[in-house]
Amino acid sequence: MGLLSQGSPLSWEETQRHADHVRRHGILQFLHIYHAVKDRHKDVLKWGDEVEYMLVSFDHEKKKAQLVLSGEELLETLQEKGERTNPNHPTLWRPEYGSYMIEGTPGQPYGGTMSEFNTVEDNMRKRRKEATSLLGENQALCTITSFPRLGCPGFTLPEFKPNPVEGGASKSLFFPDEAINKHPRFSTLTRNIRHRRGEKVVINVPTPHLPKDHPGPAQVTFQACSISEARYLYDQLATICPIVMALSAASPFYRGYVSDIDCRWGVISASVDDRTREERGLEPLKNNHYRISKSRYDSIDSYLSECGEKYNDIDLTKDKEIYEQLLQEGLDHLLAQHVAHLFIRDPLTLFEEKIHLDDANESDHFENIQSTNWQTMRFKPPPPNSDIGWRVEFRPMEVQLTDFENSAYVVFVVLLTRVILSYKLDFLIPLSKVDENMKVAQKRDAVLQELFYFRKDICKGGNAVVDGCGKAAGRAEPAAEEYALMTIDTIINGKEGVFPGLIPVLNSYLESMEVDVDTRCSILNYLKLIKKRASGELMTVAKWMREFIAKHPDYKQDSVITDQMNYSLLLKCNQIANESCECPELLGPAFRKVRYSGSKTDSST
Repeated sequence: MGLLSQGSPLSWEETQRHADHVRRHGILQFLHIYHAVKDRHKDVLKWGDEVEYMLVSFDHEKKKAQLVLSGEELLETLQEKGERTNPNHPTLWRPEYGSYMIEGTPGQPYGGTMSEFNTVEDNMRKRRKEATSLLGENQALCTITSFPRLGCPGFTLPEFKPNPVEGGASKSLFFPDEAINKHPRFSTLTRNIRHRRGEKVVINVPTPHLPKDHPGPAQVTFQACSISEARYLYDQLATICPIVMALSAASPFYRGYVSDIDCRWGVISASVDDRTREERGLEPLKNNHYRISKSRYDSIDSYLSECGEKYNDIDLTKDKEIYEQLLQEGLDHLLAQHVAHLFIRDPLTLFEEKIHLDDANESDHFENIQSTNWQTMRFKPPPPNSDIGWRVEFRPMEVQLTDFENSAYVVFVVLLTRVILSYKLDFLIPLSKVDENMKVAQKRDAVLQELFYFRKDICKGGNAVVDGCGKAAGRAEPAAEEYALMTIDTIINGKEGVFPGLIPVLNSYLESMEVDVDTRCSILNYLKLIKKRASGELMTVAKWMREFIAKHPDYKQDSVITDQMNYSLLLKCNQIANESCECPELLGPAFRKVRYSGSKTDSST
């Protein structure tokens, strides 16, 4: 969740008048932070996850599932019983965009020891149990990426009708304002996106019939040991984003229809696209300064480390004055252009009480721009005057049905960062190819049906990749033979003579580590899920949902998901999440524990 300031929200016209003030002081705030901590090293490697939950009500008599608009009340109770009573409470709860949503995180970040991997699922279970205990009768806490009938008549409880004409924040044909979180940031954000754009957003989702409109996962944040390590991780993980997104695909349905996509990334990207017609290239530039190629919710546009520089093959739009200012302040051009690119955007929300700030000790103006650039990766400077280090956020994962699955994807990505740093791995390819991968990753059953560009020799750079990057290694321009099109099965599990596979590399790392038996069993179990999802032995959530609907007795092969079909699907999802029924095609026959014997990693994983 982004910056949540309290106060009196300004209208778009008022916010626009202060846009240059926010940008100017946002840069000053960033520079204060940068100069204070740019040379800080040896921060402890920490990490944490964020999971979004939806509140669902089941009417068993009418066979109907609805989203419950009580997120704010539930959140208040959870915070009062939790962190406000005990600062060391094991879980933290935060608001999300929908008033039917809440976000849960661990109360304290995880550390660098291997044993931490064995606590992730337990913490997620605590979150689910804690929030579920406060729900009403026939209500459930569901980890679903997209509610299949969101935007259909009567999808909320209580029911509200959209108001596309008079007043309101969204003026949506399908989504009532009452379903937006009551915190003023969210409705102001929605209203100002529309006002800035000059028209309502348009979200076209391909289906076998008509395009459908739809308003807007699991994330992992890492604290690196230094700014250079954070920049290196940012780049390396950016290439992994589309791979993990396809592996975690979990959202094939929109506004009551079966779609031809499996991920919601492009849907959300369109829902917050505030670019004007001029910025989208539909009209000549007159009132705006830039042509902007992407929504503010999209893939990254530049690598940050020196080793990534030669792979920056995307034209980068940036604020030239800010760029020159940052260079004069001693920033290298890669970091300067990254920040100057973020700051081509306007602030979308501004509170009257937050206009004039102490730039040396506050960062709200910087975060105003930073937190509304929702990219696949986010590079996060420390907050002012804190002991928090330089961080990166991995953002493309789709939330899964069970705590086991969510833990598996989190552990996979976190373990991969350990291996990247330990083995000095190099996943870099031209950024334009990563963009192509992002488009492919959202297609139906991309995990099995599509090919992805990936680097062939991930060990070629050796220690120079981190220690000196391209400059020390004396690298030339990127060559096409450095990367190839591969299946996700090849990328994850390897193929002899083509690519070693990420799972085998992780196994090699595990064999070299001192790991207690229980932790090793848990990790192997998680990696087995990832391995089998990549090979197709187990379905992605998206594919499982498609097959469930296709086999439903009420389905008429017309792409329509009725209330009763939605009810049956959500009820089954909740049963799987609470382990009251098995789902071997999704989770395998015995996913709870892996038997482990001997001192080496189980070769079957």
